[in-house]
Amino acid sequence: MKVVINYQEYSDVEIEKGILKDLPGIEIVESRTRDPVEFISQIRDADAAIIQYVPCPREVIAAMDRAQVIVRYGIAVESIDLAAAKAKGIRVCNVPSYCLDEVSNHALALILALHRRLLLADQLLRAEKHTLEAIRPIPRLKDCTAGLLGFGHIARRLAEKLQPLFRRVIAYDPFVKPEAMARLGVESVSLEELFRTSDFISIHVPLTPETRHLVSPELLRAMKPFAFLINTSRGAVVDEAALIQALQEKRIAGAGLDVFETEPLPKDNPLCSLDNVVLTHHLAWYSEGAIQELKETAAMEVLRVLRGEEPLYEVKA
Repeated sequence: MKVVINYQEYSDVEIEKGILKDLPGIEIVESRTRDPVEFISQIRDADAAIIQYVPCPREVIAAMDRAQVIVRYGIAVESIDLAAAKAKGIRVCNVPSYCLDEVSNHALALILALHRRLLLADQLLRAEKHTLEAIRPIPRLKDCTAGLLGFGHIARRLAEKLQPLFRRVIAYDPFVKPEAMARLGVESVSLEELFRTSDFISIHVPLTPETRHLVSPELLRAMKPFAFLINTSRGAVVDEAALIQALQEKRIAGAGLDVFETEPLPKDNPLCSLDNVVLTHHLAWYSEGAIQELKETAAMEVLRVLRGEEPLYEVKA
């Protein structure tokens, strides 16, 4: 059996090798490419693949002659052509719960950094400008409303952390019933009300054709002038050009962004020159514990499928 492991962020795949080592005739091929054309030559005769950043469009799926399963390191699977995989009988799995605390903590950190103007306060102190005027006004957080765009696992974990801090936590998710939100102390609202009434909006939806540029110029215009937008999901959920314009024109107070339409973020992107944003480079998912869980779970999914067992985290097209 041949398993191709494509990875970019990790130093090695020893955890995966340890889990897969007892498969009969196992051959593990390590791949670092992000080029799908190069990946085709590596994957053609593989029985399974674990992938991080290399895309798997229709052409890659078509070249997989023996594959039974593709497992993505992570939650999102927009880089895999699910319809093509289903047509070819290849199962697609993800790791849906490995970084719930990490991402929700990162979103909360961005919210608090923006609220307390921490980056600006640091710069003022270093410049020996000991004044409140440059950072005013800061409202009392307990008087503010937090809004969640999407109400999946990460958003629910974040809601638990927001509730002691905020007056009100609201959410929009057309796939979650209002009573399910209410049981967790969150109020269900429309998309328009979410953007119109929230002081902080945190985005937690997958990237799909329906959610691409979901945060549109119209929704950005609906935001309060002192509201903040936080995104730790996928960059293309937000119309980035419209967001940049809103930030440049000070139509919203600021943004905390861990994800972007183009990654890595180009150094000449206007976001890099704005003083009302906090930027991190798609690391909300990261902790050493999250990496270990991610690697173990991905390898175990491959092991189950190649042993003829049912996977735990299959993604349906």
